[in-house]
Amino acid sequence: MADATFWDGIAEKYAKQPVANVESFERKIALTRELMSPNDVVLSVGCGTGSLSLRLADTGAELHGLDVSKEMIRIARGKAGEVSNVTFHVGAFEDFTVLEPGSVSGICAYSILHLVGDRAATLQKMYRLLAPGGFLVTSTAVLGESFVPYTPVLAMMRWLGKAPSVSVVSKKTLRAEIHAAGFADIQEPDVATNATTAFMIARKP
Repeated sequence: MADATFWDGIAEKYAKQPVANVESFERKIALTRELMSPNDVVLSVGCGTGSLSLRLADTGAELHGLDVSKEMIRIARGKAGEVSNVTFHVGAFEDFTVLEPGSVSGICAYSILHLVGDRAATLQKMYRLLAPGGFLVTSTAVLGESFVPYTPVLAMMRWLGKAPSVSVVSKKTLRAEIHAAGFADIQEPDVATNATTAFMIARKP
């Protein structure tokens, strides 16, 4: 659980960092809210300190946040206070069994798909968890869109303990992987983000 240790170690610092692009983040939240209804069950995978889940709480939906870092979840639970419709869980997504296959209305995968070891398996599990018509919203670092040689740079940073494991993926590849998992109606709305971030919305038919 090397990456869990990494995120545990930076959790307090991470929680204090301001949002890098407020306009983009607000647009992503607005689009996510438009997909939700009060009876929905929505899972945020890689929820970090819970900011997204808590921003969505007033939709009335039942929200679950999952993160591999126990320190991130400790902070998230502290921020939640008396919010009753948000539950935070510690664990790896591949081991997550709290919600039954076909029982989830929507999955938020913000800043996580470039961090998982097996993206195809992760997307397939997301697909299985969703009910027919359920939505997937993902904001993913697509470092393959840059001319910067990120692969050796990230490998060195990881060796030094300064970064988690990060995949260098292109937007085209990510879109193809989402489609291969079974998702349809893949959209890329304009959220005023940079070239190395892909924001996509997809549906389970």
